[in-house]
Parts: sequence; structure tokens; C-alpha cells
Amino acid sequence: MTDIHGGVTVHEGYKLLKEKKISSVELTKHYLERIKQVEPKVRAFTTVTDELALKQARKADEEIAAGKAGLLTGVPLAIKDVICTKGVRTTCSSKMLENFIPPYDAMVMEKLNAAGIVMVGKANMDEFAMGSSTENSAFFPTHNPWDLKRVPGGSSGGSAVSVAAGEVVAALGSDTGGSIRQPAGFCSVVGMKPTYGRVSRYGLVAFASSLDQIGPLTQDVTDCALLMNVISGHDKRDSTSVPESVPDYTKSLKTDLKGMRLGIPKEYYVEGMQTGVSDVMKAAHKKLEELGAILEEVSLPHTPYALAVYYIIAPSEASANLARYDGVKYGYSYKGDSMWENMEKTRGNGFGPEVKRRIMLGTYALSAGYYDAWYLKAQKVRTLIRQEFDKVFEKYDALITPTSPTVPFKIGEKTDDPLSMYLSDVCTLPANIAGVPGISIPAGFVDGLPVGMQIIGKHFSEETILKVAYAYEQATDWHKKRAEI
Repeated sequence: MTDIHGGVTVHEGYKLLKEKKISSVELTKHYLERIKQVEPKVRAFTTVTDELALKQARKADEEIAAGKAGLLTGVPLAIKDVICTKGVRTTCSSKMLENFIPPYDAMVMEKLNAAGIVMVGKANMDEFAMGSSTENSAFFPTHNPWDLKRVPGGSSGGSAVSVAAGEVVAALGSDTGGSIRQPAGFCSVVGMKPTYGRVSRYGLVAFASSLDQIGPLTQDVTDCALLMNVISGHDKRDSTSVPESVPDYTKSLKTDLKGMRLGIPKEYYVEGMQTGVSDVMKAAHKKLEELGAILEEVSLPHTPYALAVYYIIAPSEASANLARYDGVKYGYSYKGDSMWENMEKTRGNGFGPEVKRRIMLGTYALSAGYYDAWYLKAQKVRTLIRQEFDKVFEKYDALITPTSPTVPFKIGEKTDDPLSMYLSDVCTLPANIAGVPGISIPAGFVDGLPVGMQIIGKHFSEETILKVAYAYEQATDWHKKRAEI
């Protein structure tokens, strides 16, 4: 068996498996053992699927032996616990769905299973994807491997940590307001939110349907491109899935940025940004210029309103989506003396405080007396934000911003201050509102804590942002650094 003590990337694993220097069973056992070693410290998984993983690994080895292997065949992945997996518990890290076992796979799982992946488990998250720290899980908080006293970001914190802690080769997450990119930045891994409609939402448990999008969390940009090749594409079961052809994203991985025009939106360099984060971004800008890119300051004047728009639209859609959890059809159910008591106690006991908070916000915004004043107005500002992005992208190929204005904060530091917690996503959520793609890549450290750089592109320009990300990555060593646990 080849020594893989430090783990492998997807493309490294493919080469080892193809050359039969290691088997998928051996690779899977390595990661399952790693999970046993570090999981008590980081708590990245709600469910570890040992038996299923080894069964899939044995099947992968048969495919490899028959010469039918693809780039993902036999590669161990983690799946965020908001993505339906047939026959495997899907909890959304909520008591409401603690024992829910889906009878079907999400579209992305159909694609991944067809590609021959090995699923080692379901990753912890903020309950129903509502949060920025993975402290809102109904089961336990997840810990950042760079500092176990700090949060990994959220809501895909478990997915990001599973990659950063070397528990898996790569993972899937979901992003509604930054829930892939922010934890990617906090954990020093690569995380992409594709264009809205690029990846099917079929089988993704809904939070805010007009904002949610599934995407990869990986160790490097090459792996991100490889996973995007597999999970992207039209799905007639998702009415918001766009029938756009899917390019080979790996062909966009080039190191020359000569002539590319990159905008630096001044509104993203917000008041209160940590000095260290600002310094890391200045160094990143300089590196991009050295690679041949032309950087200029730009303005997106409606960006300051994005946070308010998001926290009207997202809770409004959440209040509608979560109405299905009534204790009748599936999930947790309280048995009381009347239908109304059943419903009240089911929702009261089944949902955590952050989910209740957002249901209340959304129900209020959609109520008869406030619909026009709040929800309708937010949708109008959303249109303005999207138009601003469209206008900027007429001149610039991509935008460069910090992923978060701060480094990872301490566990418990913001749990009693929801507004402060919401501000953690101030740099990421405008991309969800506009529906454009964004990627976070490792850009440096401040006092040993990771800082991510975000690259935002126009609709269906994943190739462009992957090119910028890859060029920067290859010119730096940040992505090679690993957390020591």
C-alpha cells in the first residue's frame, strides 16, 4: 500500500487508484481510521457510514479492475446532511428530522453514485442550513481544526472541516448566503457556489428556494473543477435548473491572467474589517497583478442593502418551506390532546431557536399588512443588486473580495448576538441574491487563522473564476498548508 499519511486530492487519488498503487478499500479504510482519530475533537459528522463506504469501495475496485473507472471512482467524500441520500439518515442537523431516512437520492447523489464515489458520512451543519458557525446544530457544534476553540463557519461547517481535517478527500455543501464559501475561508479550503440553476436542487432540503445552491468543498481548485464537471447539468425535476451545456471546467485551469480585468468593489471592504484580513487582501491583489491581471476599484452602491434584503427574502421563503413540518407527514411528531397542540408542540420542540427566529421573521414579512412594505420592496432591491452586477461585468471579468471580514471567531462569541452573527456573511450573500457564481480560496493567515479570498463572476462564468482561482493558487502555497490536530 502506498503511504498516504497526509491524505490525497481527488486527482492524486485517481492516479494512485488507476495505477493500482492503492485500492479503494485501502483508501477508504485510511479515511475511516482518520475519522476515528480526529472526530472526537472536530465533530464534523452527524453520521459515519462505515459499512456503506466499504461496500462502495469494493464495488469501485471492481470497476477499476474492469477498466471502467472515472476520475471520482473509489474516492471518499462527505455529504452535507441537507442533501437526501437514499437509505441513509438525512437530519438537516435538526431534531425535526433526526430519524428521517429518505426513500430517494438527490440529483447530485445520483450523479456522484454513477461516478463511483465512496460516501463515508453525512456532515454536520447549522440546523436547516440557518447559521454562520455550525453552532446551531441540534446535536453538537463543529470545531475548526486550525483552532479547536473557534467556529468553522457555516452552515456547511462539517463539510469544510471534514476536508480541512483530512477526514475525506472532498465534500459537498450547500450555499444560501455564503454557507459554502464562508466555512471554506474559515477552514482554508476551496469552496464554490455555482450559478443559481447550474446544479440541480432536486433532493436538497429547502431553506430558501430562490437562493439555495449545492457546490463542492475541496483541497484545491483542480478538485473543485473535477467535482463541478460531475454535479453540474440540467435536471427536468428542478424547475429552476437551467438547460445550459456544461463545459469541461478543468480546461479553464490556466496560470496566465494577462489582460484580465478584475474589479475590487469598495463596498466589500467594510467598516470593522480586521486589519489582518485587509493586509492579506492587499497582498493577494499584488500577486494577481504580478500574474498579469489589471485591478481597478469599482462600486456596487446597493451592496450595503444586501444584508437587509437577504434577511427578508430568506426567512420569508424559509417560513413557507418549513410549514411542511407539522408532525403529520414525516419527521418528529408530538402526540397531544388535539391537532393544534400536536402542531404547536411538534414545531416548538422540533425546531431550534435560530430556525424559530427565522420562521417568525419570514411570517411577519409575508403577513398581509407588511408584504408590500417589506417582502415586495426587498425583491425590488434584489433586482437592483442583480442589475449592478450585470453592469460591472460588462467591463470586468471577475470581482475580488475577502470571503469574510474577520478570521474565525470563538465558539460562543456571537451566539447571543444574532445581528453580529448575520454580519459574518456580509461579503458572500450578495452573490446569492444576484444568482452569480463565487469561489473562496485560501489566501493567507492572520495569527495562525485562515483568511479566504472570494472571486465572483457573471452568470455561468464558473470557468473564468476557476481560472483566476487556479492561477493565484499555483502562484502561492496557502492551499498546501494543513491543520495539525
